[in-house]
Amino acid sequence: MDLTFDHSFVKINGITMHVAEKSPSVAGNGAIRPPVILFLHGFPELWYTWRHQMVALSSLGYRTIAPDLRGYGDTDAPESVDAYTSLHVVGDLIGLIDAVVGDREKVFVVGHDWGAIIAWHLCLFRPDRVKALVNMSVVFDPWNPKRKPTSTFKAFYGDDYYICRFQLLEILIKIHVCIVGKRYDDSVSLPSWLTDSDVKYYVSKYEKNGFTGPVNYYRNMDRTWELMGSLSNAKVKVPVKFIIGGQDLTYHIPGSKKYIHDGRFKSHVPLLDEVVVIKGVGHFIHEERPDEISKHIHNYFLTF
Repeated sequence: MDLTFDHSFVKINGITMHVAEKSPSVAGNGAIRPPVILFLHGFPELWYTWRHQMVALSSLGYRTIAPDLRGYGDTDAPESVDAYTSLHVVGDLIGLIDAVVGDREKVFVVGHDWGAIIAWHLCLFRPDRVKALVNMSVVFDPWNPKRKPTSTFKAFYGDDYYICRFQLLEILIKIHVCIVGKRYDDSVSLPSWLTDSDVKYYVSKYEKNGFTGPVNYYRNMDRTWELMGSLSNAKVKVPVKFIIGGQDLTYHIPGSKKYIHDGRFKSHVPLLDEVVVIKGVGHFIHEERPDEISKHIHNYFLTF
C-alpha cells in the first residue's frame, strides 16, 4: 500500500489549515476533473485516520482530501475557546471546498465521530456544496430547545461523564500530563488495527500542540446549540449512507437503536438511503475494517 501523500497549507476563514491529499492513481480523461472526497476526522484523531480509505479510493479514481480540523495537528489552533463552534468549523470547510473545486462545485463527504457531527452541520448549512454523505458512528441529532447538550449528558450520566468533565479547564492539564506528558510505552498491547508507528505519529502531533483545541469542540457544544435555534425542525437534505459498528457505544446509548431503526432518523434525514450496522466492530470502524468501509464508500458514491 502506497502511504505517500501530498501535504499543503491553505489560508481560509482566518486560519491556516493543513491538508493531506492523494490524487487518483488511475489514468482518466484530462478534460474531466476527478470527483473529490472530503474526509472529516473525529476525536482524538487527525487526517491520518483516513489513510487507508484515501489510498483505496484514490486508486479508484477519486481525488481524496483530508484536513486536520481547526485546533488539530498541523492546522492552526485559535486561542479563544469561543472559536470552536460548528459554525466556525463549517466555515473552514467551505473555504477549503472553494479552494479545492471552486465556489460552485460539490464534493462527496465522509465523516466519523466529531467529523460526523460537523458533516451533519455542513449538510444543514450548505447542502449546495455536498453531492452525498457517508457518515459513521454519530447519528444526526436534530436541534431540540429543551435539550441543552451538557445538561442532557449530566442528567443521563452524571458530572463525571467525560463530556461534562471536558467543560472544566483543569481537565486539559490532566489530559496533557497523562497522555502527552508520558513517554509512549512500547509494551502497551495495541489493537490489531493500530500499529506502533501509527501511535507514534499521533503522539508526535499531540506533543507539539496538545489537546486544548480538540477539547474545545466539546466545550462549545452548548454554544453551538445556542447558535442553531434558527434550525429548529431543519432536515438534512443530501443523500446519506450511515454506517455504525454493532459494538460501538454510540449505538448502545439509551434510545439510539430505536431512533435509528424506527423511522425517526429517516424523518430527519429524508434522503437517507441506507443504514449499515457492522457486527463485531466498535467505534473506530474505518480503522478496524478499512477495506470494508472503503467498499461501502465507493459503492455508494458510484451511484451519483
